[in-house]
Amino acid sequence: MTFVDPSTSPDVPSPGLLVQSATAEQLRRRPRVVETPGFVAGFQADDPNPYLNYATPLPGAEPSTADVAALVEAFRTRELMPRLEFVPAAAPAVAPALLAAGFTVEAEHDFLVCTPETYTPAENRLVTQSPADDEEFAALDAALSASFGGPGTASPEGVARLRRTSEGGGAVRYVRAADGSCAGGASCTAPALGTAELSGVGTRPTHRRRGVAAAVVSALTADMFARGAASVWLEFSGDDSRRVYERLGYRPLGTRLYLRLAPEDGPAGDRG
Repeated sequence: MTFVDPSTSPDVPSPGLLVQSATAEQLRRRPRVVETPGFVAGFQADDPNPYLNYATPLPGAEPSTADVAALVEAFRTRELMPRLEFVPAAAPAVAPALLAAGFTVEAEHDFLVCTPETYTPAENRLVTQSPADDEEFAALDAALSASFGGPGTASPEGVARLRRTSEGGGAVRYVRAADGSCAGGASCTAPALGTAELSGVGTRPTHRRRGVAAAVVSALTADMFARGAASVWLEFSGDDSRRVYERLGYRPLGTRLYLRLAPEDGPAGDRG
């Protein structure tokens, strides 16, 4: 299989192929990995959160009923909800097979891609920093928790994940508020197949609309290009954030589909 760098050029075919292939590679770097026919599942050893434990199909996968059952079993033996995130255009046969097995659509999001050619640095002058010790990692984790509607306190698991990202070839950035607290931040995976995923962009409610997100996304994108990545991709959750990313040079190039199989969602074999 030949991988291509995503681009806004119409001459580049199937930009979602690279994002999908890279997603599979990123899941293979998780603390716990299970591969079943046509799928890769990555699990966190310290957190049952369904948004942190999911699978993705291999590009072009055409799963049978038995293949779907094997994937579901990999989750259920760990008492986790079967859940997938993927680019449907890169594996067109997967969504129909999963929906037939009782999976339901959780969400569908556009993904945006930035390349060195489209990248435009943030115009604001907010200074970003990389966490240097446990206190700074904890401050960022607490800020991200607050930004996503959580308790606004750090968890050992969240701190450990941010540190693993930073020490595993990825990057973590945050902006310090005037009072010395953490205003917000984000992280980016180490590049896989030449592309890196930027995620977890969050700003405390009290510090929004001050350019924090633009500053950290701009800095992380530049970090990845400096390390040789050919592209950086992310998803957005609202028109406001999309405008921020597009000003930095991110362009919409496809969609990702989220599917899940909760006990109440329908049949998919024995639930035990």
